[in-house]
Amino acid sequence: MRAAVLRGHRSAPEVEQWQPPAPEPGKSLIELRAAPITPLDLLCASGTSYFGPPALPYVPGVQGVGLIVKSATVPAGTMAWFSTTAGMAPGDGSLRECCSVADGDVLPLSYDVAPELAAALGLSAVAAWMAVTWRGELHEGEQVIVLGGGGTVGQVAIQVAKLRGARRVIAGCRSAAAAERARRCGADAVVRLDTDDVSDLASRFAEASDGPTELIIDPLYGVPAAAALRTARRYGRLVQLGSSAAETAPIDSSTVRSRSLCLLGYTNNELTPAQRADAFNAVLALAAKGRLTVGYESVPLDGIAKAWSRQARGEAPVRIVITS
Repeated sequence: MRAAVLRGHRSAPEVEQWQPPAPEPGKSLIELRAAPITPLDLLCASGTSYFGPPALPYVPGVQGVGLIVKSATVPAGTMAWFSTTAGMAPGDGSLRECCSVADGDVLPLSYDVAPELAAALGLSAVAAWMAVTWRGELHEGEQVIVLGGGGTVGQVAIQVAKLRGARRVIAGCRSAAAAERARRCGADAVVRLDTDDVSDLASRFAEASDGPTELIIDPLYGVPAAAALRTARRYGRLVQLGSSAAETAPIDSSTVRSRSLCLLGYTNNELTPAQRADAFNAVLALAAKGRLTVGYESVPLDGIAKAWSRQARGEAPVRIVITS
């Protein structure tokens, strides 16, 4: 079978002939339909993640969508989403024509959603849903700031906030293309994140806002988080779920103390399997009705090397989904 095989931590995977997985107890065999190239894939493959450098060669891919070939828990012919530990633990991931996946990491798709869209949503959509509804506890009528509004997490967070009754959603975006994606998702206003001046950026958020903000969804951290917090009302909440802008943020003590602000951490790794399944199914139900979507680009498996390099360099405007 064909697989995208990584042979160097500083290189892109290349398509090779690879040994098909053999049936094993406790594992499902899945014929791949679509798999996203995620930031976690790129981080693990670089050899610089806190999991340590993965042994080479291996097939990356921490998520995928495919057709069940053989499973003790899911009927054959069922379309399912699945996760893997590729790059975090020994073993191959989703970027191959046939995958062997632990039964507990397989989620049958209960809704009629294109495999490419389901793959593009994946755990990013789970994070966005849970950050808004569970960790952030959005209440109807609240104003929300979504940082990184043009990314996959941001796009979903904007739509979920609007669908759950937010009165106003302001997106923070780092490019014109990202700003346009955020507007298409329903953002009421967009603030460009093109300055490192916290006070200037805070003023932009204040101008775009209709009074103080109750909830901030933050996959960026850094200056954007510090600026957004200055617009928060008393007891305002910031849900922190990523650091794509910076690992540290210039948040001053007086801002946090004077408004009794709540800074809430979030990671998908803390979810139970039931929580993850419920969140993903909630998102897929909306996607099946055409009420929620994200931008993505489909690329066939044979194009993995160029697609991987583009995603790694930040040249792909949306999540790339590899199809087989």
